[in-house]
Amino acid sequence: MVWKCFLYCNGLMDHIYVCQNATSCTSWYKTPTHFSGTLDAFVKISRHEGLRSLWSGLPPTLVMAVPATVIYFTCYDQLRDFLRYGLGFQGSHVPLVAGGLARLGAVTVISPLELVRTKMQSRRLPYSELRACIRSAVAQDGVLSLWRGWAPTVLRDVPFSALYWFNYELVKAQLCEQSGVTQAKFSISFTAGAVSGAIAAILTLPFDVVKTRRQIQLGEMDTLGVSLKRTTSTWHIMKEIWAELGYKGLFAGFMPRVIKVAPACAVMISTYEFGKAFFQKMNLDQERHPKGC
Repeated sequence: MVWKCFLYCNGLMDHIYVCQNATSCTSWYKTPTHFSGTLDAFVKISRHEGLRSLWSGLPPTLVMAVPATVIYFTCYDQLRDFLRYGLGFQGSHVPLVAGGLARLGAVTVISPLELVRTKMQSRRLPYSELRACIRSAVAQDGVLSLWRGWAPTVLRDVPFSALYWFNYELVKAQLCEQSGVTQAKFSISFTAGAVSGAIAAILTLPFDVVKTRRQIQLGEMDTLGVSLKRTTSTWHIMKEIWAELGYKGLFAGFMPRVIKVAPACAVMISTYEFGKAFFQKMNLDQERHPKGC
């Protein structure tokens, strides 16, 4: 257990915790009993640690998640409209391409910050030392080292986003047609987001397992101050997992991931669509009735 890493996920983002000794590890990671399932874990964690513990680690998560989501959603809308109206492409492949490219851009921009955050968590540094941590990483391994772990993240997030937007636009259009409306209501966006998020989460789960293992690996390497001598490519890690645990290992955490991702996608897209429609209406009202007229 000593010098081992836990990867703790609070629903939106992963957090690294390093066990420097058995005492610090047990004081942080309290498992009152064995969890028989996701619902059982919810009940027991709430009972032993309180309801607030289910939202632990939210502030640093929002610091990273908010800009990443803003970049991602804005890029998707712009790319989709450009492909449809700028280049004249039509068909269901447009959301597929736009979603994949938008996520690729967001991951590339956020990846260095994510890596630095992981390093800071493994060393237990305060966020006030962010600049010093970045300088140290660049001086030690070069600028490109800031994008270490970029490949497994892209292999998970880009297919997820492509599949998510493809299914979302498809399901939303079908639900709008069945409801006889031209613009999606909040309930339609919510349902379409949940369905498409669940499908994308299931199909990309093996890449999520690889990314989790890679994050733990990087955290332990950085803590011990050693470099990884053996190959750690995405495909190599997949082969290792397959050899150790079989195909079930690549789909570990199936139910928790679906339970986490489906409602998260539903809430994000429905609130985004609602907010977008609200501000579009407000802008139109201002154009029709300008102040002073």
